[in-house]
Amino acid sequence: MELGFEKTLVFLVFIFLGMLLKVKFKSPQEINGIKKIILNLALPATIFIALLGIKVKANLLVLPLMAVLFNVLLFAVSPFLLPIIGVKKNTTSYRTARLLIPSLAPGLSCFPFVLEFLGEDYLARAAMADLGNKVFVLIGLYLVAMHWFYSRNQENRTGGKAKLVSLLKTLVTEPVNLFIGLALILLVLGLNMQSLPFVISNTLSKLSLMMTPLVLLFIGLAVKIKKKQFLQILSLLLIRAGLVFFLTAIFVSIFGLQLQNSMLLMLSFGLSACSFWPFAHISLVDGLELGKKSKTFDSDYAVAILALSFPLSTTLILGVLNSGTILSSPVNIFMVGLMLSLLGAVFPLIRLLSKKVSKLHLSDTQMEVASTERV
Repeated sequence: MELGFEKTLVFLVFIFLGMLLKVKFKSPQEINGIKKIILNLALPATIFIALLGIKVKANLLVLPLMAVLFNVLLFAVSPFLLPIIGVKKNTTSYRTARLLIPSLAPGLSCFPFVLEFLGEDYLARAAMADLGNKVFVLIGLYLVAMHWFYSRNQENRTGGKAKLVSLLKTLVTEPVNLFIGLALILLVLGLNMQSLPFVISNTLSKLSLMMTPLVLLFIGLAVKIKKKQFLQILSLLLIRAGLVFFLTAIFVSIFGLQLQNSMLLMLSFGLSACSFWPFAHISLVDGLELGKKSKTFDSDYAVAILALSFPLSTTLILGVLNSGTILSSPVNIFMVGLMLSLLGAVFPLIRLLSKKVSKLHLSDTQMEVASTERV
C-alpha cells in the first residue's frame, strides 16, 4: 500500500509540473506535439516490448471483442443517461455527448498506470483490448457521425465512401496498431526482444522509458476546464464512471473472474478518458457544415468534455489501482458504482428542485399580481 501511495505521489508531481509548464506552452500546437510523440513513438514502443514479453494465449483474442461489447453497451445506455443530466434529445450537445461517452483513450489515461501498478503482462492485455476499442471508435463512431450528418443534410451524400476509406487507412497505418501487428507476427515466429538486433531493442527500450513522464506532463498541460457547463459535464462523467463499475461487476460475475488484477485492469480500462477520435469526427462534420447555421455537433462542448475527462479519469484510475483488496468482489465494485452514480446525480437533482422552486415562486408572484389587480 505504501509503494502504491508513493507511486501516486510521483504521478501527481509530474501532473503538477505539467500544469506549471503551461506558461511556457503558448499554443495548442505545442501541446499537440507532445501528444504526437506519445502516440507515435513512446506508446508503440512500450506496447511492442510488453507484447513480446508474454506468451500468446487464445483467450487473449477475446479481449478486443469484450472491449467492443463494452463500447456498444455504453453507447446504448447514453440516450437514457443524457436527459437525466439536462441534455435535451436531438440537440447538438446531445449528439456530441453520445459520440464521446462510449469512446476510450487508454493510451493517454490508462496504459501508463497499468504498466506501473500491474506490470507489462497486463499492459499487453490492455493493448489487445484496445484493438477492439479502436475499431469501434475509429470506424463505428465515424459511421454514426456521418449518419447523423447525412440525416440532417440530405443534399451532402457525396464523398462518404472516400472518407471511410481514408479512415480505414488511418486505422491500418497508425503506429500503435503497426507495432502491435509486428509484435504478434514475431511472437508467432517464436521471437522476443532478445532476438532483435541490439540497436533496435535498445532504441525501443529508451523510447518506452519516455512514456509515463510524457503522459503525465501532457495531462497537466491539457487540463483546461471552462466554468460553463462544468457541473453538467462533471455529472455526466461521474455517472459514466458509475456505469463502468456496474458493467465490470456484471462481467466479473458472468465470467467468474477471480484474479484481483484482472478486475482492476477491467475497471482501469473502462475508466479511461474520452477519446480524441470522436472529436476528429466532429471536426470533419463541422468542416462539411461551414456556413450553415444549424450544426450537427457542438465542438466547444466536445472540448469541454475532453478537458474534464482526462483529470477525472486519472484520479479514478489511480484510486482503483490503490484500492488494495476493496475491489476484489462484484458486490464491492457494484457499490462503488452506485456511489459514483448518486454523486453524479446530485447536480441534476439540485437543478430539478431549483426549477420547481422557481415555478412555485413565479406562480405565487402571478397570484399576488392578480390579487392586487382585483383590489
